[in-house]
Amino acid sequence: MALLKSRHFFLLLVISVLILLCLLSWGDYARSISLRTFFDVEGQGNDERYDLQDEMGDLTPPPVVFTHAVAETPMPILYRSSFKKAPRWDFDDVYNQDAPPRPWTCAESLRNSEDESFKKAFLPNIRMFLHKDNINVSEWNRLSHFNNPFGFMQFPYDEVMSAVKLIPKPKEPLLLPKPGSGECVRCAVVGTGGILNGSKMGKEIDAHDYVFRVNGAVTEGYEEDVGNRTSVYVHTAHSIRSSPIIFRKFGYKAAPHDEGIKYVMIPEAMRDYNWLGGLLREEIITNGSYKKKRPRMYYSGQYNESRFYVLHQDFLRYVKNRFLKSRHLNSSYWAIVRPTNGAFAVFLALQTCDTVSAYGFMTEDYKKYNNYYFQKNIKTRVVFYSNHDYILEMKTWKKLHDSKILRLYQGPDSEKETEKPK
Repeated sequence: MALLKSRHFFLLLVISVLILLCLLSWGDYARSISLRTFFDVEGQGNDERYDLQDEMGDLTPPPVVFTHAVAETPMPILYRSSFKKAPRWDFDDVYNQDAPPRPWTCAESLRNSEDESFKKAFLPNIRMFLHKDNINVSEWNRLSHFNNPFGFMQFPYDEVMSAVKLIPKPKEPLLLPKPGSGECVRCAVVGTGGILNGSKMGKEIDAHDYVFRVNGAVTEGYEEDVGNRTSVYVHTAHSIRSSPIIFRKFGYKAAPHDEGIKYVMIPEAMRDYNWLGGLLREEIITNGSYKKKRPRMYYSGQYNESRFYVLHQDFLRYVKNRFLKSRHLNSSYWAIVRPTNGAFAVFLALQTCDTVSAYGFMTEDYKKYNNYYFQKNIKTRVVFYSNHDYILEMKTWKKLHDSKILRLYQGPDSEKETEKPK
């Protein structure tokens, strides 16, 4: 009888040990799922997942990838009205840095600058463009903490994503050196400031490899002052649609449409995603403030998906955080404060060109000039809109000029003392 009890006890002990081993094995399995789910980039291939070995050192063996992890869901909507000033998050100054590299061998490139403040702020590989392959629920949730145009705060997930998932992956880099350029990409960025009225800068502007323009880029009749070439046109849905109406009396009929032009869009507001949906589907917009509009017609036959780009929210936030952080972001109207389209165009050029010359941007003596260069035979004042910090931008252009990061046109008197672009 005692022998039988001993056998039963031994059998129960063996079963208990086996159960304990199973539980311990399941714990390791579950932990491995959790580790990979936390670091994975949802919706991308294994080659684009976050590299644990780069971040944590050599791991042996490498973590196992399981494909049946629980899917992430969109976070609850954050509302602007919940914040009295622009919110700050511990990841506010963290960005994707995966822009495809190109050889930077130009001896005069701004990337060779020894200016310490610029070197500290500048991110050479910041993600520049938004497209269907670099957006997923995890990215949506991260970017939903930031107000537009820096993120998706207060935007409806389904409506925005239905448009973003149509954006084709663009060809990068945006610009390449021209033959015989010595591997240098030389760019001019042309604003609409009155300082260009009578400047006779047109020939100099057009001599650059690439010319960026924004908003109401009136050239017809003003070629002597501003040139007539446009290589890159930076716009929002509002600017490309409204500028031909606002500036019609100055001869502006449509956005620039040079052969082979590249269009770069700033996704400023919800209306821009409605615009994108209609543009990319080749349809009339069915909802929002541009209902019944057909976006394709505003590109004068030059729209081509291989030459169309949408700026990424990380890039826009990087410009704001590191170069143009306005004190007005601490005000009650923080939600409308952002850099101008022209400012984004300048930093787009700084990110993609070796040398940059800026024309038609605000200078310290701005009170001497009209609001726009095409306002001739009348006297106007520079208009300050509350959503932009013009004085901050003016000081930034001067600082970048003095640091030889870019060359700022400051009027005919300053040209005598400033080295011209080669």
